[in-house]
Amino acid sequence: MKKIINPWEGLDGYMCFACSPANPSGLHMEFYEDGEDIVAIWKPKAIYQGWLHTLHGGIQSTLMDELGGWIVVRKLQTTGVTSRLEAKFMKSISTEEPELVIRGRIKEQKRQVVFIESEIYNSAGEICSRSDMVYFTIPQDQAREKFHFHGCNVEE
Repeated sequence: MKKIINPWEGLDGYMCFACSPANPSGLHMEFYEDGEDIVAIWKPKAIYQGWLHTLHGGIQSTLMDELGGWIVVRKLQTTGVTSRLEAKFMKSISTEEPELVIRGRIKEQKRQVVFIESEIYNSAGEICSRSDMVYFTIPQDQAREKFHFHGCNVEE
């Protein structure tokens, strides 16, 4: 796996709840490329619980949604917006898990519409949640102008 370099790190005003390292309340997600998949390894905290010691479903959805965005950024070298996210919660996730693995990939692309699937695995390797997402991508020139996106690379 190769670590993906965050193309917005250091950009003034960049405070994404999911991936900005500067957001004190954020999830501080980092991403890796593993073949066709994009992967995040993330440690839950008690502040993200819904029920006692249970990771909130909205946080789980955020983890999968953000991964979908990074799939678009890395694999298609542009940005986009989520049109639809359908999450399925199959097994509760403890906020005391040592780490979670969020993994996803492109299933299909039709012009500017991208269909993405993702899963969240607990530390035992069990699938706890999964999602099907639809993203609308924007042309690369607009990604540069509106979203300060100038490409996404991996560390060597």
